[in-house]
Amino acid sequence: MSLLENLPFGLKPDDLIVLMAAATATLTVLMLWFALMPPDPGTARVQALARRREQMKAEALTPKRRQAIQAVTFMREVVTRLKLVRTKQAESIHWKLARAGKRSQDAVIVYLFAKVALPIAAAVGSVVLLFVVEVSAASMQMRLVYAAAAVVAAAIAPDVYLKNCADKRSKALHKALPDGLDLMVICAEAGLSLDAGLNRVAKEMGRGFPELADEFALTAVELGFLPERRMALDNLASRVTLPGIRGMVNTLVQAERYGTPLAQSLRVLAAELRMERMMKAEEKAARLPATLTVPMILFILPPLFIVLMGPAALSVIDSLRGLGL
Repeated sequence: MSLLENLPFGLKPDDLIVLMAAATATLTVLMLWFALMPPDPGTARVQALARRREQMKAEALTPKRRQAIQAVTFMREVVTRLKLVRTKQAESIHWKLARAGKRSQDAVIVYLFAKVALPIAAAVGSVVLLFVVEVSAASMQMRLVYAAAAVVAAAIAPDVYLKNCADKRSKALHKALPDGLDLMVICAEAGLSLDAGLNRVAKEMGRGFPELADEFALTAVELGFLPERRMALDNLASRVTLPGIRGMVNTLVQAERYGTPLAQSLRVLAAELRMERMMKAEEKAARLPATLTVPMILFILPPLFIVLMGPAALSVIDSLRGLGL
């Protein structure tokens, strides 16, 4: 009782009981409130996205994917130790890979590793096959020539592969560009901005012309985060070395700078590209007779002569045999 009599702030035992009852009732109400209150949809959405991201990462790390990651890690270590990435050719290699459609983060690493590893592998394989296994009975000088040729071919193989990929991609882009410009004209006349127009064209042409859709989508992204819009257009012209793309970039830059009508300029450019494509098709058609002359002489005329003159020749031979000649 002495403790209850010496309460602070002049409280009495009855006041203490009332305060404890009020605190208990408040805590009970708060617990019921938080228990019955529905969860925040934003928080639940974030948690669901995080779980989905972790699930996708776990599913993506298949055995093949793990092996690919390990291989790229090994290549990066080799290239870093040889200090190949720091060379002045790294930027030119980056643009060369971009023109071939290889824009992943590890493309430069794989290319530089291939430039180093393929000649070494070709040299070791040539030595084993020509001098150890002796698959060829050629002389020593010819074996050395074969080995040197294999090393040279392995050294230029990555460049040849990239050139072929770039040529195929350039042809596909040249074929799809007039249609893409026509869609750009429709988007511009509909009132869409340049970013929205590029995204719309990329979405519409994704199935038929994935190369042009990829370039337009990347340009639209760069237009959004680069400090100057002209830098994104210049990057497009650097990735795609086509006169049509350069004309499109110049038209867009002019429209951005001077406020010229974008739809009319793109319509004229699309008509010029279609006319150029038609002229090239007519040129190929005009060269067709001259191109077919040699195959016709080699493969068509000899069988024709045999069919026409064969029976007559056989009749003459039978007649000569009947005369005893």
